[in-house]
Amino acid sequence: MRPTYLEINLDQLKENLQAIRAYVSPAKVLAVLKANAYGHGIEGVAPFIAPFADYIGVAIVEEGIALRRMGITTPILVMGGTLPEQIPDFLEHDLTLAASSIGLIESAEQAAAAASKRLAVHLKIDTGMERIGAREYEAAALIESSLRCSHLNVEGIFTHFANSEEMALRGIKQAYPKTSAALQLERFEEVLAIYEKLSAPRPALRHAANSGGTLLMKESHYDMVRPGILFYGIYPARNIEKTIAVKPAARWKSRVTFSKITEARRGVSYGSLWHPEKPERILSIPCGYADGYFRVMTGKAQVIINGKKYPQVGRICMDQFMVNAGADEIPIGAEVTLLGDGITPEDAADWAGTNEYEVMTNISARVPRVFISNHKRLD
Repeated sequence: MRPTYLEINLDQLKENLQAIRAYVSPAKVLAVLKANAYGHGIEGVAPFIAPFADYIGVAIVEEGIALRRMGITTPILVMGGTLPEQIPDFLEHDLTLAASSIGLIESAEQAAAAASKRLAVHLKIDTGMERIGAREYEAAALIESSLRCSHLNVEGIFTHFANSEEMALRGIKQAYPKTSAALQLERFEEVLAIYEKLSAPRPALRHAANSGGTLLMKESHYDMVRPGILFYGIYPARNIEKTIAVKPAARWKSRVTFSKITEARRGVSYGSLWHPEKPERILSIPCGYADGYFRVMTGKAQVIINGKKYPQVGRICMDQFMVNAGADEIPIGAEVTLLGDGITPEDAADWAGTNEYEVMTNISARVPRVFISNHKRLD
């Protein structure tokens, strides 16, 4: 196997899910497995975690189809935008549609009727994200349209927060910006009231809380929560109190492929951006920006070898980067930690000038995922 790999502790993911479930009970938990399980490797995460989740969330229909082909039978909500011509895939693979417009509802009804099937849908309400969904002032028409459909099972209704990590959501009374989760929740409540006024039974699954909402807004838990980054053991913002005991499940590892003494004033890597002032041991690591180890982290990143942190030096290449081990004797083959064991996703996000979400989801497919359970590698 390639010496650069991402190790996923499946038991830690299960513990994270159980900790979230205990915190939000009696609400159900939808585990978000989009984007290759946030970079953790859908092929290992999904079969292991599906039995412990009430629902699974993905972004695109292709992700849902892939899960069904793995043998996953847990309900799957495709949360992103869908074109009418994709609806037959929902029917064929028993996927749940995020019904975001009257036109999509009508297309879904026609497709389900033609196939003599019923299609599960969750009505998507846009309360302030301005992405997909019917706005709260358009919701009555959306609801009425769904109630006229005899081949749709309106199983749920949901919204998505744009700013669920705001410190102001800790019960502090102040004027919220119009896009805040507090105002979005008020709008969502108005839509739920409209549903009841239309003499319709309320959908069994009302949901709004992403990771931030799960942590900070218990009133948004409703019937189900949708933890994404939190499920993987990473908090959605730095200033949120650690109220749920989750831990990162991924560790990014590699090994030293070359170890040498570089003389003073000899440039290291493309552009010769860095020169040692005295002879230093320079290590080559077989990982680069094609693997998701961002080029912009050049001169900022660190790695851990034998419990000690060392700086990355010289420009990060497509397939390799270099580390300054100073006077330490580090042999070829030594294990190197790029993420985990003291280097956090937050650290990597700071080095790259981005967020933890992008760090994890950009670890490329050519980095093998190794899945661990009960301290053993699953082959």
